[in-house]
Amino acid sequence: MSTENEGTEHPPAPSAPPVPVDTPAAPAPAAQHGPAGDPGAQPPHPAGPAPAGDWPPPPPAVPAYASGGAGHAPGDGGGSWGSGGGQNHWGAGYQPPQPKPGGRRGLLAGVVAAALIAGAVGGGIGYWAAERGDDGGTGSTTVSASNPADLKRDPGTVAAIAAKALPSTVTIEAEGNSGEGGTGTGFVYDKEGHILTNNHVVAEAVDGGKLSATFSNGKKYDAEVIGHAQGYDVAVIKLKNAPNDLQPLTLGNSDKVAVGDSTIAIGAPFGLSNTVTTGIVSAKDRPVASSDGSGNSKASYMSALQTDASINPGNSGGPLLDGNGHVIGINSAIQSAPSGGLGGSGQSGSIGLGFAIPINQAKMVAEQLIKTGQPLYPVIGASVSLEEGTGGAKITEQGASGAAAVTPNGPAAKAGLKPGDVITKLDDTVIDSGPTLIGQIWTHKPGDTVKLTYTRDGKDHTVDVTLGERKGDS
Repeated sequence: MSTENEGTEHPPAPSAPPVPVDTPAAPAPAAQHGPAGDPGAQPPHPAGPAPAGDWPPPPPAVPAYASGGAGHAPGDGGGSWGSGGGQNHWGAGYQPPQPKPGGRRGLLAGVVAAALIAGAVGGGIGYWAAERGDDGGTGSTTVSASNPADLKRDPGTVAAIAAKALPSTVTIEAEGNSGEGGTGTGFVYDKEGHILTNNHVVAEAVDGGKLSATFSNGKKYDAEVIGHAQGYDVAVIKLKNAPNDLQPLTLGNSDKVAVGDSTIAIGAPFGLSNTVTTGIVSAKDRPVASSDGSGNSKASYMSALQTDASINPGNSGGPLLDGNGHVIGINSAIQSAPSGGLGGSGQSGSIGLGFAIPINQAKMVAEQLIKTGQPLYPVIGASVSLEEGTGGAKITEQGASGAAAVTPNGPAAKAGLKPGDVITKLDDTVIDSGPTLIGQIWTHKPGDTVKLTYTRDGKDHTVDVTLGERKGDS
């Protein structure tokens, strides 16, 4: 499935993910309550075809981080993807630069302003009535609730989990040398000041740009990029002059997640920092490809966790938590409605299809970036087609730029794979396309041995392949 991160349309999504072989009575009159004591009040919510193989491959058709449009397949061409690479179009993409006046941001601001004005007017009328003693002559007395700050939340509740996680979640602002940039999210990875986020959140600041991270208490720190992995869409930044009381979020085990498990997402959708939303794990191992939509963008691929927790541009890089408050993924992409949001244009938002990089994979990449500053990718040494309808991942007749489709003496060549072979399984996971194969291979490490099932001349064959490695994104 291919998605976008910022707001451009994209082609149709690939096939299915890989799979293993009486009306209530009127209330009685009650004493007048002030807003804080209203028993019925709801508590506020915290705030073109191309080959695949030798990386980097060309980007998917027209993807973009956290954007509008329907999901799509990455393309209909072949590519030199040793094991592939990609970008996420579904990304809970980072929040791009503020639109010019007159755009949807302006409309949203107008709505908020109107709401604030209405609230102020209502409050004024209520105060005026109270001063005049317009209580019908009954002499009723208002009742005040205790200060919300004094309320205790039971462990395990969403409120308790959010209260613990918010102080360790940051809003990231990245700005390039040209002045372009955007807003995303990250979270404290360790006590040394490392913050884990998406590559596309900090990409603008990689080459000499400005980068900062702001905590929920308003404290802001300058930061620098320690390492970034375009293919995985993972990046690690480090705070300058980091405080000594950092509390890293506890990492969970994404391999143990089950469909239906509760999820909590934290981020800065459309720049609204410290926003908390909830949902469930909707699916696992969802093949997702995305990019930022720029002409020179590479693609990112993941075997993602799907969630219906509301995720929007600006949530990218933020933590996806389980019911225990442990991080199970990094929010990275969304599928948006094709209308493009309000008025049928502009950047669209959540329709309940969000995707997160499983934390087990993100942790593996983060440790490599902290250690060496460069990502390490497992590869099979063969170019596979990115087109749909091949019944699997088809090895192309020729690799990128005229290179051999199967790298001489590479992992695939040693296993006897040839151009035209169609890979249909990796271990027990069904492979229905090139992107699915890429995403599944990248859940492994170089040196791992996997079992590939492929079809040649109408007959099925199974071979063991020891994965090779490629360093860096270029």
